[in-house]
Amino acid sequence: MAEPLLRALSRVRAEIVADGFVRAVASGRQRGAEAQWRRAELRYVDIKAGRRLQIVTFDQTQSFTSNHDLTVDRSALDDLLDVPFTNWRVESLTSVLELRVTKKHEAVVTLKPAAVAPQEADTAHDRAKPRLLSEQSPTLKALGLTDSQGNLKPSRQAKFRQVEDFLRLLDQAIGEAIKRGKLRRPTSAEPLRVVDLGCGNAYLTFAAHEHLNESGIATHVIGVDSKSQSLHHNSELAQILNADAEFIHSDIAGVSLEQPPDVVLALHACDTATDEAIARAIGWQAPLILAAPCCHHDIAAQLRRAPTPSPYGMLTRDGIVRERFADTLTDALRAQLLRIHGYRADVVEFVASQHTPRNTLLRAVRTGAAPRATDESDYLALVETWRVQPKLAELLA
Repeated sequence: MAEPLLRALSRVRAEIVADGFVRAVASGRQRGAEAQWRRAELRYVDIKAGRRLQIVTFDQTQSFTSNHDLTVDRSALDDLLDVPFTNWRVESLTSVLELRVTKKHEAVVTLKPAAVAPQEADTAHDRAKPRLLSEQSPTLKALGLTDSQGNLKPSRQAKFRQVEDFLRLLDQAIGEAIKRGKLRRPTSAEPLRVVDLGCGNAYLTFAAHEHLNESGIATHVIGVDSKSQSLHHNSELAQILNADAEFIHSDIAGVSLEQPPDVVLALHACDTATDEAIARAIGWQAPLILAAPCCHHDIAAQLRRAPTPSPYGMLTRDGIVRERFADTLTDALRAQLLRIHGYRADVVEFVASQHTPRNTLLRAVRTGAAPRATDESDYLALVETWRVQPKLAELLA
């Protein structure tokens, strides 16, 4: 039964400040409302100054973390409750409260027992992320990331972090896509078909194969690269690892597959190679696309040649600002083209910038929905304003 929204949010607040609170998650946007955040996560952490409520908020590109002493000030929690989220889920040691906002801006609240036996909430502040690939992973050894004792080589830490964080997002994206019915459930007879375009030495290809199969998701991987050296090297590794993997010597634009893939990956394909990877994925109607772009020379060169529209001269006056703006503009246009072609797309950070400056990820799930009228008009207005022609648009045309 629906109840007034303010009353329901008061119940959420009471659950969060009560003893036994474990975590809370807020998500979704109420109809007709503008929200600064698309998601929020809350839990208590123990730091040197004492116990604090940690609030992690997410916009379209990144996350923001803050810690608050509720014994002194609860305004941060109250401000978060004012954000027009559609859903709240609050877990305690004994119960789970779920709130859903209706179209009439009322609340439907359900309260049920916790699914597991009561236990102490984890309040450790600096928790190490568990590895998705174990220290004794044969893949890490074969790729030269770890030594014979399973220790990560210091010189390979940056590469390992890139692959590990990419896998973390891949794992989450596949799980959500299967749960929402956007991706079929693979079987041993019909494994998940994952294609890595521009695979290079296949760090991501082999890592995805091992992790997904170890997680119970039967997976067949295909690596595509234009270098013949990569074909021989990766094929030999596949035999050594006894992996369900194959490799194709081809450029991205011209690759041909016997069956369309379920998941298309592209990790740091240079410049317009990322556009080729996305265009191939759209052509295959791949249910899931994860692409981490590398350099963005194409749009940057177009910005140098075209006159800058008023009043945005400051964005292109200095070379370093123009290059960074070109990165942003390129990926924004790519994401919009994905939306126009039936995908739900966003741009996120997949690894911390200290590991690589190329740390953005285009994540797209095929919905098949027709684009909104404003999707195409907004896209056309942007390219006309800046007088650029994205390579991806040419490929899709």
